[in-house]
Amino acid sequence: MRRKFSFDHIVTFYAFGFFFLCLVILLPFGLIGMIIYFTPFRKAALFWTYKLAQGWARISIWMIRSKPRVIGRENIIKKGGLCFVSNHSGMYDIVLLLSYAGRPFGFIAKKELSFIPFLNIWIPLLGGLFIDRKNPRKAFDTIARGVRRIQSGGSMLIFPEGTRSQGRGLLPFRAGAFKLALKSGMPIVPVAIAGSYELYEKTGLVIRRPVTISFGKPIYAEQAATGADRQSLACDAHRAIEEMLNNEE
Repeated sequence: MRRKFSFDHIVTFYAFGFFFLCLVILLPFGLIGMIIYFTPFRKAALFWTYKLAQGWARISIWMIRSKPRVIGRENIIKKGGLCFVSNHSGMYDIVLLLSYAGRPFGFIAKKELSFIPFLNIWIPLLGGLFIDRKNPRKAFDTIARGVRRIQSGGSMLIFPEGTRSQGRGLLPFRAGAFKLALKSGMPIVPVAIAGSYELYEKTGLVIRRPVTISFGKPIYAEQAATGADRQSLACDAHRAIEEMLNNEE
């Protein structure tokens, strides 16, 4: 049976067309930023790269006809290092956070993404790091670099579920994902994103749906590294995000 062509098909075509067109058009800026990244102007390169990505993200959100509701923005610590800890329900989560987190952040990405053209340039430029989970020594070095970034006043984002939940609700958190937060000794801001899976992945079409991004009160944890500490922190963050998601139901 033939699928009926609809307005949502047109929106999907233009949304993804815009996405890939920007990757190509902005590539020269990314290459320039990568060169500057290795000079004394590294911080300025990171800031303007973030602003460029934020503009792209906001236009992308506008193109899919979404008007996200943002709650708790006052809980985002404006200065100093912090770690965002978020649920991960859909592929638009990074785009939503680029638009509304209010400050630059990097994130830990799986090593396989480093082989994808354009992403292997933009992820590092935004402060992201690729991790090889199969190589403990390299994974440890990646975590250490993330810790140094947070301690120097930057911010990192982690998705402790380890994968997109895709409509299955909030999945259990992996305690090991909190090494970054605990070793840095900096505050954690829990983030709950509701509705991003329904924007595209649920139907395979870009469809206008309500989306809410909630930033919870910071969780302060002293620097520690034991498994028990990580498990306790994972439980606290899971509980905070679960409560915010429940408030949206």
